[in-house]
Amino acid sequence: MSKRERVVVAMSGGVDSSVAAAILLQQGYEVIGMMLRLWSESGREDDNRCCTPNAIAKARRVSAILGIPLYVIDAKQVFYDTVVRYFLDGYARGITPNPCLICNRQIRWEFLLQRALALEADFLATGHYVRLSQDTCGRFQIRRAFDHSKDQSYILHVLNQEKLAHARFPIGEYQKSQVRQIAEELGLPVANLPDSQDLCFLGAEDYRRFLIRNIPQVVDPGPILNQNGQKLGEHQGLAFYTIGQRKGLGIASPVPLYVIKKDGRQNALIVGRQEELGIKDLMARNLNWVSGEPPTSPFRALVKIRSTAQPVWGSITLLEDRSLTIQLDQPLRDITPGQAAVIYDDEICLGGGIITEPAVV
Repeated sequence: MSKRERVVVAMSGGVDSSVAAAILLQQGYEVIGMMLRLWSESGREDDNRCCTPNAIAKARRVSAILGIPLYVIDAKQVFYDTVVRYFLDGYARGITPNPCLICNRQIRWEFLLQRALALEADFLATGHYVRLSQDTCGRFQIRRAFDHSKDQSYILHVLNQEKLAHARFPIGEYQKSQVRQIAEELGLPVANLPDSQDLCFLGAEDYRRFLIRNIPQVVDPGPILNQNGQKLGEHQGLAFYTIGQRKGLGIASPVPLYVIKKDGRQNALIVGRQEELGIKDLMARNLNWVSGEPPTSPFRALVKIRSTAQPVWGSITLLEDRSLTIQLDQPLRDITPGQAAVIYDDEICLGGGIITEPAVV
């Protein structure tokens, strides 16, 4: 490294961001830690997984051990306006939003990146499990992590070339077990912290209770129908059900029934047998292509419809309104409006968009 480049690391008080900072130090970067203080409901500040007082204390301890400064930035209002409202508005419209997508696009890789650049940093680094490369034309590529079980390229498909030019993902080449081992060897007090599986502003709370407190209008009962329009029962509000759900429907049936679709126009929950659950065709909007160049003709690619889902083959066609359709080779049971359909060329994440119109086969 000809000059000591400066990198801001998005710290969370967890093992991944802590080891990311340590690796960058070993690589010769000047490292600065930065942690965002995010919004929490009044009186529930200890519930936010990303910035509880305990998490901030751990991040400070890690920073002291590594010998790097740590800045804690107030992002409560922008986080609420951008991420929490997106979450609430999505459920109010009858979809199942993924707030992690908007958080990475607008909070981490806009709000936080701008503050890193204000410190004259060259890069922003995160503890995401993803790899960064460049093609023969010098364009940045997002690649799946070495540890496929932890891969987070699905969440980062929202990034573009401008953002990736400032990005570093130090742990993308490591297994999770190796990351924990590095933390232990460095004596970091976060080596054995469990992974967080919940939305940061919910913590371990059931999202339904959060919705009831913040948008009580979601408690809007309506009919439960089969695909022939026959009424089988009554639901308590579409927001409280997920595609593929079997338990908790409150209806008697000689065969197991699953949620097939949520019909916002009729305020109806559509259910059916397991063999009725698969969907092969979907539409996605709000597209982002990592390369900055959308494809010019239909093509075949791998598609993921959930962060933890296995990719499956499908045929992708771009439409004139910049949306796209995907016809999967096999039906999937949990394609859900509001989640992302992310497209891959083998290990390379090409981009994706928000699922809007699945069609029941």
